[in-house]
Parts: sequence; structure tokens; C-alpha cells
Amino acid sequence: MPRFARSLSGLAALLALLLPSLARAAPPAASPTLAAVLARGVLNCGVAGNAAGFSLPDSAGVMRGIDADGCRAIAAAVLGDQKKLKFVPTTTENRFTALQSGEIDVLVRETTWTLGREASLGLEFGVINFYDGTGFMVKKSSGVTSARDLDGATICVEPGTSTELAIADYFRVNAMKYTPVEIQDLQEIHNAFLSGRCDAYSTDSSALAGFRFTQGAHAEDFVLLPELISKEPLGPMVRKGDDKWFDIIRWVSFAEITAEELGVSSRNVESFHDTTNPDIRRLLGLEGDLGKALGLDDQWAFNVIRQVGNTGEIWQRNMAPLGLPRGLNNLWNRGGLLFAPPLR
Repeated sequence: MPRFARSLSGLAALLALLLPSLARAAPPAASPTLAAVLARGVLNCGVAGNAAGFSLPDSAGVMRGIDADGCRAIAAAVLGDQKKLKFVPTTTENRFTALQSGEIDVLVRETTWTLGREASLGLEFGVINFYDGTGFMVKKSSGVTSARDLDGATICVEPGTSTELAIADYFRVNAMKYTPVEIQDLQEIHNAFLSGRCDAYSTDSSALAGFRFTQGAHAEDFVLLPELISKEPLGPMVRKGDDKWFDIIRWVSFAEITAEELGVSSRNVESFHDTTNPDIRRLLGLEGDLGKALGLDDQWAFNVIRQVGNTGEIWQRNMAPLGLPRGLNNLWNRGGLLFAPPLR
């Protein structure tokens, strides 16, 4: 082999040895979304804005719900202040384009994680923040006690949702017929159901419970049928290609789960300053550089817990009043599915 060729061969071998270590030593890639949020000083967070338990203004105009608190947690982690936040109401039809176009930085809007959505929209789900399922609600006066009694029924449903497909699949599998009444506006759906335009109303069971809760003294006039006909894992979405922002959204949720598991809450978080528990110390940024790894301040999780709370607090504040059992949305060691990887 000529000397020149041998030199090139040796250089190639050297590069093959060096490149993996150089890649490991490279600093984490910057996040364009994080940079935009920091420059703006405000997080633009897409929500529904009309769903009890998830995102709905209270009597004082303050947005309440687990999705609203999800937005607050991200703002607290990234900007150090949960109030540096703009809620952007979205619909089932414009929610994805709002995220794709950059109108919002993250979508936290009771959206079901599906292969089709993640593979075709240029978007991805960060984590599951609520385990749900498609259900049916009827008026108690109808005498209907099971979804199998809905053969031939008219069913109110929002177009552009995974509920549409779940209903179609359920009725086809069970050789039943139904007539969908598709209405985009949520309030119009509610009015149609209340007025008797449709026999049943179908959406995620949590949303049905939220709707029933808003009926006040008349809540007992409505029945949630026992069947859940689909799996509906809900979670926040971000644009693909911004891995660092994806990491932040995911680990904010994991920090809230870890805090509940360790007994750290908004009420006692300040008392752990002198703790010797290494898991709590890493969580609260008392040791390690986990914040820097995300491109954030090391106190990011402390700010989330102090200002917004852990997953248990968020549930009690927003979902418990609806009468929903925590069920699958409990911690893994309490019979649920909430399980966070270790913060270390």
C-alpha cells in the first residue's frame, strides 16, 4: 500500500476512535423553543379553556385544571415564575396547527397520544399526564344503564377527535348502529345533549365527569355509563426536532411524580433544605447539576413544586372535586401507573 494511502487509513482509524468520545463530550444542543421563551419572558401554552378539571376559568377568571397547572409548572421550571404564562385557547381543529406554526410553545390540551398523530403531524408527546378512556353519558330518565343499550341511538360527539374513531370501532365490533351528531363548539354540544337532540354524549370519561360537575344541583340527573371503550392516554405535545425542549416538558412531569413519591409538597418543600436524602437533594437542586443538563437553573424542580405542587396536590385541587377516583392516575406503588425514571 502506498505511503499516502497508509496515512489516510491511519487517520480514518484514529477518527473512528476519537469521534465517539468527542460526541460524548459535546455540550447539549441548544433549544430554539427554550431560547424563544426566555427571550420573550412568557410561555405561550395551548389549552382548551372550556373543560372542567383540565382548563376552565373560575369565577374570578383564573384558569384552573390539571392542564392549566401543567402550563404553570413548565413556566415555573423555565422562567422561575408560574405567572409568566399566557394561556392560548385552542379547539380540536386548530390545536395542532397552532403548535406547528409556533403560535404556542407547547400544547397541554387533553390530547390523546396515538401513533397516527405522532407519526404524521411533525409533533410528539412528551409524557402521559392523565390516563383516560372514551365513555358515554345519558340522562338518568332514559333508563339506559349500559353502552350495549345504545343500539340505534343518536350520539353527540366533537369532530376531529379520537372519540369519533373509538365510537365507530365499538359499534362495528358489537354489530350495533348509531347516528353521530357532530358539533364543533363544546357549548353547543352540551346544549344539544341537554335539549334532547341526542340520546347520549360521548367523549373522554373525565370530560364527561367535568360536564356533569358543572350542572350543579342537577348533576344527579346524568349517568356515566360503566363502559370505557378505548384507551385514551392524554399528554402534552411539542414540535419534533427540538429534543432539549422535549426533555424539559417530560422531566417537569417526572419531577412532580417524584416529589409526591418522596413526600415533598408545596407545603413542606422549604423544610428539606438540610435533608440528607440524596434523592430529595438532587430533586431540589441541592446537589448535582441536573438543571444545567436541561439548560435550566438547578432550582427548576424546586420552583415547580413550591409554586404548583406535586401530582397528588394537583389531582386533589382539580380532579377530586369532580368525583373521579384516582385509579390509574395514582402512583405506581399505590395501584396506579404513575412511574418516573430516577432523577440522577
